[in-house]
Amino acid sequence: MAVTIYRASASEIFLAGGLGVLLQDCVHGGASLGFLSPLSLETAQRFWADILVSLGDKCWLWVAREGDTVVGSVVLSLCAKENGRHRAEVQKLLVMTSHRGQGIASRLMDALESCARTHRLTLLFLDTEAGSGAESLYKRLDWTQVGEIPDYAANPAGELHPTALYYKILTSDKSSA
Repeated sequence: MAVTIYRASASEIFLAGGLGVLLQDCVHGGASLGFLSPLSLETAQRFWADILVSLGDKCWLWVAREGDTVVGSVVLSLCAKENGRHRAEVQKLLVMTSHRGQGIASRLMDALESCARTHRLTLLFLDTEAGSGAESLYKRLDWTQVGEIPDYAANPAGELHPTALYYKILTSDKSSA
């Protein structure tokens, strides 16, 4: 079955269940996403329910689905400050462990970046666990690392790890869209 990617809306609160399963899968797979293991499904679903109700002008969500199953996500949090309306933070790029290596993360990022360009955003930034598999993805997608912060966050096992900071300048030319 094909994986479809689309931008979700606040009215799709039913997605909290599938997104919760996705988050739980990624945390239990070792991804440092702000949660410790074991992550209860209730906590994961509550996290996503809060995100879903906040969707709108300042927070956008893309979901990858295979049929009725949520297999990926990415969030874009726009800067609310008057002098920062050109930038946004990429958060929670997740792909179900069973679906990795199929290009879903790249497709989610392509959809996010295309929408960001359409809305005249010119700067995106993110952080990810230094040394994680996500770093190779961001480098492949032409993101620039600007440094690391030591002992930034605990991984799901509770061990402190550095975070790597990345940014990407978006252009509006057709070749990069």
